Amino acid sequence: MNHASTAAHVELAGELLRLVETRVVDPLEILLESDDQVRPIRERLRIEAEVWAAQLLGPDDALAVRTSARLIAAAFPGDGPFDPPEAWWRSAFGQAVARRVGHPGAVAVSYATAAAMLGITRQGVHDLVKRAKLVRHPDGGVTTESVRARLNQPKEQRAPSGHHPR
Repeated sequence: MNHASTAAHVELAGELLRLVETRVVDPLEILLESDDQVRPIRERLRIEAEVWAAQLLGPDDALAVRTSARLIAAAFPGDGPFDPPEAWWRSAFGQAVARRVGHPGAVAVSYATAAAMLGITRQGVHDLVKRAKLVRHPDGGVTTESVRARLNQPKEQRAPSGHHPR
């Protein structure tokens, strides 16, 4: 795993802060009917978002996976498996999760989801499967592991798919 740039860290930390504030702290503020009680939480979250970004982008794979799981569980609670919309994969958090975990709730993903995770078109995914650069899953779609492996290849080692990101 390559160490991320400062710009990537800043973008991810800001996105994580906004996500947790919107999904966790804002509802708490509504329930408590007071900003006074959540202000210290907001201040702490500014620091924690920096730490989470460093963990997601840093060299420790196990720590990145645990951090991803904690953040997803807190920000996207639900009884079913985590299945974000395709647009989520293009976010800084979505890209960090894709690189470190793949899809946290699926062994295989559709071509459309793989395209979103990779930042290419569905036709680009078809081409990569045809050229054995992504692994087709026997039940359909492509394996999450092959998408993650593709994302973690240095760009100079990737053969161009012939299709540009949308």
